Amino acid sequence: MQTGNAFTTPFGRRSLSLGMLATQAQAREIDPQASIDKWKLFRSLCEARALIGISDRALVVLNALLTFHPQPALCETNGLVVFPSNVQLSLRSHGMAPATLRRHLSALVEAGLIFRKDSPNGKRYARKARAGEGTEAFGFSLAPLVSRAAEFEMMAEQVRSERLQLKLMKERVTLLRRDIVKLVELGHEELPHIDWSSEYKRFRAVIDNIPRQAGINDLEPVVDALECVQLEICNLLEVTLNTQKISAKESHFERHKQNSNTQHSSDLEPGFRKDQGQLSESGAEINAPYATRQGFTPVRAGSPSANAEIAEAKPVPLGLVRQACPEIAAYAKNGIMKWSDLMGAAVVVRAMLGVSPSAYEEACDILGQENAAIAIACILERADQINSAGGYIRTLTDKASRGEFSVWPMLLAQLRANGTHVQLVPPNEGDGE
Repeated sequence: MQTGNAFTTPFGRRSLSLGMLATQAQAREIDPQASIDKWKLFRSLCEARALIGISDRALVVLNALLTFHPQPALCETNGLVVFPSNVQLSLRSHGMAPATLRRHLSALVEAGLIFRKDSPNGKRYARKARAGEGTEAFGFSLAPLVSRAAEFEMMAEQVRSERLQLKLMKERVTLLRRDIVKLVELGHEELPHIDWSSEYKRFRAVIDNIPRQAGINDLEPVVDALECVQLEICNLLEVTLNTQKISAKESHFERHKQNSNTQHSSDLEPGFRKDQGQLSESGAEINAPYATRQGFTPVRAGSPSANAEIAEAKPVPLGLVRQACPEIAAYAKNGIMKWSDLMGAAVVVRAMLGVSPSAYEEACDILGQENAAIAIACILERADQINSAGGYIRTLTDKASRGEFSVWPMLLAQLRANGTHVQLVPPNEGDGE
């Protein structure tokens, strides 16, 4: 039980405020039978720290004060005043400096978590009373923690609820981002006649405005905007599916493939025929590809496919790629100096052209990573003439799988379109790394 005056005042020059008196008045109304687990209460204080308005360092000092209370539960019958010296309190506060310790003790008092019960000389101690009377202690009273325990628990529950709500909101944003990106990729791939760029720009405009440290109030309008974009994309897909009456059974579904560049296909991607590169009786070449006429060994009838033999006879020089496709260098960090630079720039260009990751991955598997990057570089040169780069790369991949496509004619055709004269060199003199 507390003894003495109804209100206690601080020792020395420390000022007194109405808030301190209110804290003491509230502490006088403690139920004598109330018992609070001090460490459970401390966890609630840690969770509600932002709402209470105290720092983590102040909580370190409060933790040290609680360690000086001998019992695991705070109750009035066990006494609620602790009286450690500043030296001992500093040691239990991880060696906190004296000035810092005093500052955080004042912050705990101002926050209404403790109040000072100073002795006449300002020292902290407990005085044993006579037989039959209680012990009087001077120091820091923990009574406000007991009187406000229910308030602190409610604040901690509010913080936990907001944290869960924020987690669910972030999960919702992540799911919407994933769904929209995959739906747009599907639209680019299967329905190239629809302008999907506007929907993707709306999506990026929403995502790019999300703050780095987004709260619930920041994410609520983001979720609403993403749901609107997702709904519009789904409506476009649903209307198209209903119009074309596409079967939902995967076993009967065939991927729609389109070569949108019908006017330039013979120039940009000439196919190989069985009679290409054959020699007549007089030794003249019949329909020999351009690369063969520049010094390569002609492909005779009955030999393996022209694609494999040209690739084995002569890798594509990187310098030739730079000469034929100069625009892709703008998408490399330090220019196209080696094959890894070209392949990295091709990944960036692939996304810019609207080629889906699955289409590019399939091209890399069939053509090889270097040749797939060359194909992307050539498509970039004629991007204004190709309506659907994704459908175009899939067409080239299908032809390559049948042995009807090689990047050599495609690259040389681009050189001719640039008006460049090419002088091919033997394999060991190129710069194809």
